[in-house]
Amino acid sequence: MPFGILATFAAYFLWGLFPFYFHALQGIGALEILAHRIIWSLVFITIVVVAMRRTAWLKGALMTPKVLGVFCLSALIIGANWGIYVYAIVSGRTIEASLGYFINPLVSIALGSLFLRERLRRPQQAAVVLAGIGVLWITWTTGVAPWLGLMLAVTFGLYGLIRKIAPLGSLEGMVLESLLLTPAAAAWLWFLWSD
Repeated sequence: MPFGILATFAAYFLWGLFPFYFHALQGIGALEILAHRIIWSLVFITIVVVAMRRTAWLKGALMTPKVLGVFCLSALIIGANWGIYVYAIVSGRTIEASLGYFINPLVSIALGSLFLRERLRRPQQAAVVLAGIGVLWITWTTGVAPWLGLMLAVTFGLYGLIRKIAPLGSLEGMVLESLLLTPAAAAWLWFLWSD
């Protein structure tokens, strides 16, 4: 089996375990969990890029206003997405969070059609219609609009759109996003610990 398929499976498997981890953190605020996630992501991803010797791009990225602007926006959007997700889990709305990631492909398809002029073939259109019916059915049977799920889908869809046109690769982009989010995360933790 190709490495990419195994890596994708492992990533989704670990992502699926996140709710168990966040449920174990009951009593800790969503913003504190988010701040730790940002800071420890930066620590981990820095170790990875240093070990891979892929740091030459950083100085140029930090000196280029266009790159910084794009990644400030993507960092804010992914930070919001992470925050909404953590909030959903710690507030007992795991199903709604899961629904958000089920809705996400529909949002991504809509954004791709609107902004990137991507077109779907007939079988793909049928799959989108079926997924849309599924979302409507779940919404109808629960009797409540999945606002958190919709916010997760929209923020992750926008993030995917921005990253598709961003000038850095996925690894480098994650480093820069984490670096940009870390000052706010560190300030929040300092505020909590100094209180």
